[in-house]
Amino acid sequence: MFGDLRRFDAGISPGADWFRQWLDEVFSDEGAADIRSVPRGSFPMINVGRTDDAVRVYVLAAGLAKDDLEISVQDNVLTLRGRRDALPGGDDSERKRPCFRRERFDGEFVRSIALPEGIDVERAEARCHDGVFEIHLPKREELKPRRIEVQTA
Repeated sequence: MFGDLRRFDAGISPGADWFRQWLDEVFSDEGAADIRSVPRGSFPMINVGRTDDAVRVYVLAAGLAKDDLEISVQDNVLTLRGRRDALPGGDDSERKRPCFRRERFDGEFVRSIALPEGIDVERAEARCHDGVFEIHLPKREELKPRRIEVQTA
C-alpha cells in the first residue's frame, strides 16, 4: 500500500555532502552533553531545576571548598567564579611533572546562568557538601502561584 512512498531513495548529491558532514559535526555527541547545554568539559557542571516556590541550582565542583567558589546574582544572572588547582596539596615538583593525559580541569573559571524573572535575591541561600553546592533562589511572594478556593453560590 505504501510502497510508492519509498521511490525517492536516491542518494544525496555529491555537492550536498559537505553540508551533511557539517551537520554531523555540529550535532555530534562528542562536543556537547545536550543541545541546550554547554560543551562537555565546562567547569563546574550544573543542574538547574524550578518549582512553584524557587529555582535550585546544583553546582557539581569536586575539589572545591566553600571558600573556593564566589556566587553572585546581578540583573537575573547567576555568576559562579573561582579557581581550582591541578593537584591539591601537592608540592611544586609534582605539579611540574609531565602528564600523559589530563582530564581534570584546573585554573580559573567563570560560569554565568540566566535566571527567570522574579527571583528574591535577598532570601537566596547556598550550601556546600562534598563538593556539591546547592543554591536556593526563592521566588518573590507575589509571583508564586496561588490557589483560589471555589465557593458554592
